[in-house]
Formats: sequence, structure tokens, C-alpha cells
Amino acid sequence: MRIATYNIQNIFYRDRALIKKYRAENKVLWVEEFEALMLKGMRTTQEFNRMRALSQLLGFEDSQHSPYLTMMHKTGQLFLKKDLAANTYKATHLTDWNGWVKLNSNPISDTAIENKAKIIKEASADVLILLEVEDRASLLEFNMYFLSNAYTRILYLETNDVYGRGIGVLTKEGYKVKSMKSYVNDFDDNGNRIFDMDLQEYKISTPNGKMVTVLSTCFLDDTENPIQSNTKIEVQSKRIAEVYQTMNKSNDLIAVVGTLNAPSYSKSLSSITEETDLKDVSKHRTFEVDLDKGKDSRYFRLGAYKMGVNIKQRDYLMLSARLFKAVKNSGLIRKGIWFKKRPQWEMLKSIKNETHMASEHPLVWSQLKIG
Repeated sequence: MRIATYNIQNIFYRDRALIKKYRAENKVLWVEEFEALMLKGMRTTQEFNRMRALSQLLGFEDSQHSPYLTMMHKTGQLFLKKDLAANTYKATHLTDWNGWVKLNSNPISDTAIENKAKIIKEASADVLILLEVEDRASLLEFNMYFLSNAYTRILYLETNDVYGRGIGVLTKEGYKVKSMKSYVNDFDDNGNRIFDMDLQEYKISTPNGKMVTVLSTCFLDDTENPIQSNTKIEVQSKRIAEVYQTMNKSNDLIAVVGTLNAPSYSKSLSSITEETDLKDVSKHRTFEVDLDKGKDSRYFRLGAYKMGVNIKQRDYLMLSARLFKAVKNSGLIRKGIWFKKRPQWEMLKSIKNETHMASEHPLVWSQLKIG
């Protein structure tokens, strides 16, 4: 059984607020790069193209992110999201009003969509967990047009996320999701929902009759309020550990996967990493990934996956003790990520700038020998 988890960061369209946040986080680097290119006396065609891309990313030329029209790829459906908080007039069939309608999402570039598919195809997982998916229709269409219907069973559940991002589970022939459970309505002592998005539980049967349980989740990263973010992660981690400990008594073939947005040594993850027998697959001797280029290949950054793989660990594939012993191979695919300055690694040749990257997250996979 080959299992993989991938934070795909939406398939066909993404909320404008998320794009704006990404721009804010990277603005300083883009300004430095643009200024350096401006000061050059002679520029190559490639450098001119890079300046054009940077001008769009910095908002000098924002036609790509026009707020007035967003069409979903292929199906031609127009997605409108009402702003219930705004006290503004809206067009209806009664008013005969003619004007602009501002939308809250932007289309993802065709190149980026194709690159998402390339990463997934390379992993060739039997069971694939996709995080931050906009809706089931997009998932079905993506499987049909970009993955050649590689997955025969596709399930999708919405979450607590205010931007409408859900979690999907895709399985190939022979692998069946026997049951699903959502913890989306779990509340803490103060009456607040525990999970930013959700904790979803899938019981999956394998071709040889074994039953594997997968717990999938996604924690949000609040960079503006790190203390509040860490507290929230700690509460979510504690709940996952409680669910796992209850489950582990009856089924020891369990995987916990998803984006936890904290390094493995973090106190906020200690309920999972220290109080359960779950083991991170990146610590397995078989874990393979292309190393950084140059000096970074001999460097180990605290909170990274391993020596020579110096990207902050946010995505996890953790296995119960018995399942960890069943690992035959494992690894990480990050060639769909655009690197900024350092470290550097092998990227897909189709990635020419940030808008082409498949996701800011790597895909993590493991081959398990069960039965």
C-alpha cells in the first residue's frame, strides 16, 4: 500500500485573501530582486520576463488578479460568494441592475494546475489525502482531466475553514473507504470549535483484506499572532492524541497525516510526538528526497526534515508503531515548490516563476508492506 499526503493549496481557484497573504509574506524578497534587476545596465530576455512577473506579484500590473470575473476552468461555471457582512446593494432578478460584481476568488494558472498533477502522478499513491481543496466538483474534474481517472473512488468533506477549503481522499482500484467520520463539531470547554479545519477519520480496506485507519487534519498558520496560533495547535494536537489513543486499543494500523504547521520539536505538538507511539516517516531510514544544491546539502536547519533538506517541516505522515515497522520505502517530493533564494533544489522545468508552482508544500509518501 502506497499512501501520500499533499496540501495542494486549491486546484482551480483560490480565495483572494490567501493570495494577498502570500504576497505580503514575500514582498520584501520580491522588492530586493526587482531593485537589483532595475540597477543592471544590460538585461537578458529572461531577466525582462522576470521583471514582468515581479511587477504582477508586487501589484504594479495586476490584471491577472482582476477582482471582477473568475471563471472555473473547464466547466465554465461562474462562482459568486456573497459578502453578508457588507451593507451594499446586490444585483437580483428584480432590480434589473447592470454593473460589476466583485468576486472573492482568483483562478490558478494552467501551468500550476498541470504541475500539481505532475507531482501527484510521480507519487502514484494508492491512497491520496489532499488538503485545501475548494470543492468536490473540482476534485472530480481534476481526476478526470489531469489524472486520467487514476482514482476510482473520491470522497470530499467540507470543514470549518472560512475560505471554504475541504479535505479529499482518493483511492485506486482495490482500496475502499469503508467509513468516514468527521470531528468538525468537536468543541473545547469554552464552546469554541477545536479544529481550524477538521479531523477526519477514514477506515480503508486493502486488496488483501487488511483495514487501515487514516486520521487527516490541517492546522492553520496565523503568522500575525504566533502565540495564539501555537495555543490553538496545542489544543488540536491534544484532541488528536486522545482520538488516537482510544483507537489504538482496537486497531494498530493507523496513520496520522496532514499539515500541522509546526516543527516536530515544538511543544505545541508534544501531545502527538511525545505522548503517543506515533513516529514521523521522515525519521525512517528509507526516507529519500533530493538534497539541496551547493553548501546547503551539508547543512541541517533546526525544524527542517533532515540534513540537506532545509525547508521548514509543516507536513507530516506519522505512523503507529506497527505500521512504522511495515515501511518499505518513503520520501518527499518538493520539485513543485518554487524556491526564493536559499536553499535551492531541483524544480519542475515548467516552473518559471512563483505563479507556476504546484504548491508551497511538498508531497510526503510511504510504501507500506501490510499482510
